[in-house]
Amino acid sequence: MIQHDIAARLETLFSQRGFAEPSVAELKAASDVSLRTLYRHFPSKESMVIGALQHRHERYMAFLEEGVPEDGAAALSHLYQRLGHWMAFEAPNGCMSVNALAAFPDNLQVREAVDRHKHEILEWLGQRSRRADLATELFLIHEGASSAWLVLGEKAIDAALSTTLTLLGAPHR
Repeated sequence: MIQHDIAARLETLFSQRGFAEPSVAELKAASDVSLRTLYRHFPSKESMVIGALQHRHERYMAFLEEGVPEDGAAALSHLYQRLGHWMAFEAPNGCMSVNALAAFPDNLQVREAVDRHKHEILEWLGQRSRRADLATELFLIHEGASSAWLVLGEKAIDAALSTTLTLLGAPHR
């Protein structure tokens, strides 16, 4: 349980400050444990990043699932409503996974953590839309919306939803 709590606190810090900025003292302070305890659970900065990414992944997937309708198009409409909220309140500096790859481009474990997260989103989109044949296209729309959020805000979400509904052949609201 303590590892989970540390990962949650590190996730918050990395989301707000990025990966390059926080010093060891800031990581320790954010984790709210002794340096020894922090390093016992996460022996390197990279392992702290991976723990934070895994915690964020679990939170994001649970966030998407909360109240999701069964119907394919309705489930994806729900996704974009949730994504807009997530970007506004949980991702002030954009996608944490993409930012982690940028900060640690040569770290295989960071890449694997990001790959797992992104592949689960791709699978979720295929399952929830009931269109596994369009999972990759839906994933690209999702990723585009989250990347464009920093520039376009809600317009990115609205455009992604509209594009998704068109792709699915579903009526637009």
